[in-house]
Amino acid sequence: MDTQFFEHIESEVRTYSRSFPTIFDQARGAKLWTTNGTEYIDFLAGAGTLNYGHNNPNLKGKLLEYIEHDGIVHGLDFWTDAKQDFYRTLERLILEPRGLDYKIQLPGPTGTNAVEAAIRLARKVTGRHNILSFTNGFHGVTMGALATTGNAKFRNNLGVPAVGAQFMPYDGYMGEGVDTLDYVEKALDDGSSGLDYPAAVIVEVVQGEGGINTASNAWLKRLYDICKQRDILFIADDIQAGCGRTGKFFSFEHAGIKPDMVTNSKSLSGYGLPFAMLLMRRDLDIWQPGQYNGTFRGHNLAMVTAAEALRQYWRTDEFEREVQRKGEIVRERFAQMAETLNQAGHNASERGRGLMRGLDVDDGALADRITHGAFERGLVIETSGQAGEVVKCLCPLTITDEELNTGLDMLEASVREVVAG
Repeated sequence: MDTQFFEHIESEVRTYSRSFPTIFDQARGAKLWTTNGTEYIDFLAGAGTLNYGHNNPNLKGKLLEYIEHDGIVHGLDFWTDAKQDFYRTLERLILEPRGLDYKIQLPGPTGTNAVEAAIRLARKVTGRHNILSFTNGFHGVTMGALATTGNAKFRNNLGVPAVGAQFMPYDGYMGEGVDTLDYVEKALDDGSSGLDYPAAVIVEVVQGEGGINTASNAWLKRLYDICKQRDILFIADDIQAGCGRTGKFFSFEHAGIKPDMVTNSKSLSGYGLPFAMLLMRRDLDIWQPGQYNGTFRGHNLAMVTAAEALRQYWRTDEFEREVQRKGEIVRERFAQMAETLNQAGHNASERGRGLMRGLDVDDGALADRITHGAFERGLVIETSGQAGEVVKCLCPLTITDEELNTGLDMLEASVREVVAG
């Protein structure tokens, strides 16, 4: 398989093609095929963009029907039938049952656009500039979002200082038995802490790129209360953890909180099409027309598949219960692999929620060896964490039990090979 042309023409900034050096041609559900017919099980799923699998037939049918009808594809922020259908379906199946009375802003096609919109709106509403983010957080790589992203790999290449945010320790950052919110609360209330009083807090319930670090429900509730008591807006970044990934449509549902704003993207379209939205409390919508703009904020094809994904999977709680059940399978298998590694003298553990799971092996080189071996066996799976030390499972939520267990068998075989030396 000739990959030299890609290496000749494509920027060195590429990442995934380095880990998976082959040419993919087709995909269905939880499987990928290369141009020479080699089959892989996909535990990456577009970095969480394909929660409903590749080329989901229900969504594909609606998309082809819409295209054949010559439906509006690009319409800036025109009102269209596709947009109305998405809005109505989202409100009826997702927002109203959860008691969420939000307005919707379509800021542009990617998650970082939604984050930019959220932090700008928070500053506009409060008149304050500072945004509190958390260690190991990842919120995007445009300038505003990057200021709230912790990883030095991204921050060091900005070229100018990343300003506008300050970092606080995430849940568990200081080790077991330490409630990091004690420090957050003290710093907020101490005029000599050096903390600029914030407009908002932005937080991931499960930190995807940060290493599948998972905030406890108690920690999230306390953070939410701290914000409410101090007139600080609470922004939930649900870009990777949303759309069912943790076993609820919104990851923050587990904690029973209602954020002031929610950023959502990745699996929002359900089909891998670029799509993002910002949900906001109605009283926060003080934008003037055109103050936040973007040519591709009206991607109607994505709205068509997004609405159909909601109808197919979110009419009842059956789908989320299935995600939680499959998540337990991954949790148990990851715990067994961690025990295998620990018995061989490595420091390993499992973590996560729902089907957003991580196997922390405490060593980026070791994690690379494990994922490389898995790829040789027919599994596509990536790593995350500040040193790439966490093997991360983001398989499609629609994966069959057989595919899930086969993929886990491949990963376990790789773990055992690494242990054996």
